[in-house]
Amino acid sequence: MNLLKRAFLLGAVAAVLPAAQAAPVKRAAPARKAPPRRPTAPARAPAPPPLRSPVLLTISGAIKKSNRGPLDKALDQMAAKHGLAWEQAYTFDAAALANLPAETIQPTLEYDAKAHTLSGPPLEMVLATLGITPGQPGVMLALRAVDGYRMELSLADVRAWKMILATRIDGQSLAIGGLGPLWAVYDADRLPGIQDLPLAERFQRCPWGLYHIEVIQT
Repeated sequence: MNLLKRAFLLGAVAAVLPAAQAAPVKRAAPARKAPPRRPTAPARAPAPPPLRSPVLLTISGAIKKSNRGPLDKALDQMAAKHGLAWEQAYTFDAAALANLPAETIQPTLEYDAKAHTLSGPPLEMVLATLGITPGQPGVMLALRAVDGYRMELSLADVRAWKMILATRIDGQSLAIGGLGPLWAVYDADRLPGIQDLPLAERFQRCPWGLYHIEVIQT
């Protein structure tokens, strides 16, 4: 190889080597680790419908409105044991009764011979919400209490005696185990023919612990 050609090759190599040495070596970036997965929150069940307060009174028979079906012999145990039956009925809870205008009476009660303040909607008004016209002729009412006591009254008697469906006594709700939850009652101290009876006999037509009324059209 002649000197000229050799010198040319050496110069080319010398020019390439510094550039190769100066160029940084590109390294592959380390793979990033995926962040840990957060546990998936369990799906929330839909919110239950708002609870209705317990039914206090069921009215069946010759009524023009209903909000429940037939008596359930498995679940309506007390009514079934009392021999009640219906295909349709209307039920009232405490709120429904409280929404009706209330009357107040102050009879002397036979249990302690003291006057007490009783309040609640007129029974005639409760029946009117179901299409029973005040003063409607030929209507009988079978009132049933939780202890099985049954009293049959005419709608005319209910009107004449201004009976109320008492829900409160002396400002407190009538309690189950006491005279509640409802008491069909009148102001015995101020009713002709009743006020003169011995105290122990004045409330025989007034079932406390009332829970069912059957409307009978004769």
